[in-house]
Formats: sequence, C-alpha cells, structure tokens
Amino acid sequence: MSKEDEPPRSRDGVASKRIADQLREAILRGDYPPGARIRQEDVAQQYGASRLPVRDAFRVLESDGLLTLVANSGAWVTRLTLAECDEIYRIRERLEPLLLRMSLPHLEPEQLDHLDDLAERMRVTTDIAEFLVLDREFHLASYAGATTTMLGETVQRLWNTTQHYRRAFTAQLDARGTRIVHDEHHMLVSALRAGDADDAERVLAGHIRRTRVTLADHPEVFD
Repeated sequence: MSKEDEPPRSRDGVASKRIADQLREAILRGDYPPGARIRQEDVAQQYGASRLPVRDAFRVLESDGLLTLVANSGAWVTRLTLAECDEIYRIRERLEPLLLRMSLPHLEPEQLDHLDDLAERMRVTTDIAEFLVLDREFHLASYAGATTTMLGETVQRLWNTTQHYRRAFTAQLDARGTRIVHDEHHMLVSALRAGDADDAERVLAGHIRRTRVTLADHPEVFD
C-alpha cells in the first residue's frame, strides 16, 4: 500500500501514540516507581492533549504490561508481589530460550557483532541506568531473528512488567555477581556464533534464573 492509499490518522491517534511512546520511555527509565498513580488529567495537561488520546495511550501501556487500569479509579504503574515476580521469571526461563532458538538461525554476522559490542559496553559501564538500557537492547536484539505471531510480543510484555525488578536486581549485585552476568552475556554470544542452540538456551535459562533467585533473597524490594 502506498502512502497515498493509507487511511489518514486522526489527530487524536497521533497524540495517543506520542503520549504512549513518551510515557513508556519514562516508566521503563524508572521515572515512575511500581505502584505510582498516573493521573489522566495530569498527563493531558503535560502533553497539551485532551483526555481521549490519554485514555487510548493508557490502554496501549496496559497491553504492554506497564500500567494497571482500575475501572472508575485510575491508572497505576504495574507493581508485582514477590510471588508474581517469581512466577513471571519462571515463565521467562521457559519462553525466552525457545524464542532464542527460533532466532538463532536467522541472525546475521553483523547482528552478532552488535551483540558483542553491547556485551562489552555493558562490561565497562558503571552506570546502572545505562546498563539496563544496553541489557534490554542486547536481549531483545538476540531475539530479532525470530518471526512469531505471539511469542515475541509475549516476551516483550514480560520484560516490561519486570523492568523495575531488573533494576533492583542490578543494584544488589556485588563484584562477583556482576562478573558472572557479564561472562554470561559473552558466553551467550559465543554460543550464537557457534550456532549451538542447546548451549545458548542453557546459558540464557541460567541467566534468567539467577535474577529470580537473587530477587527471592530480597523481599524488601516488593514492599
């Protein structure tokens, strides 16, 4: 379909996407902690928009796993209990290795080089915010070769939902734990370069499990 044939987007639709994109970035960045209320009228005023595109943006962010909407009450940044987080990480331990296996045969050499670069940039940074951005890019880029109807979107939603708890996990790492995380990133790239799906799955499952176990040792994160 040419651009001339595409249906025009409404002004509200454009505003809704803009608001959703910017709020998504702010939530993932940690500007709003889990459980924080986001008021529709405040967002409308901040972005100079009516309430309709804000409501639409909230629904998009709910589908992303970033907001929890309560009828006749409002919107809150998604907050997990320890039990909920544990369950989500157990799901990720099963789903993400499968997605990685589906992606591996279709990753090009330049994509693997990019993963190597991201792994090295993570190793040298001491800034948690930068690490989290690079880590998210690294893992989602490792899945970029997979063509799926459901699995890719499901995994991204689970990543969104656990973003704040990845931040908490990273803050808990000591020197040894940090070294292990970086080693696992490089081991993962090596397995992908070798075309070894079994080893890549094993490394990734252990990598995700390490976060789950560490968070379980710090219940105060969920208070």
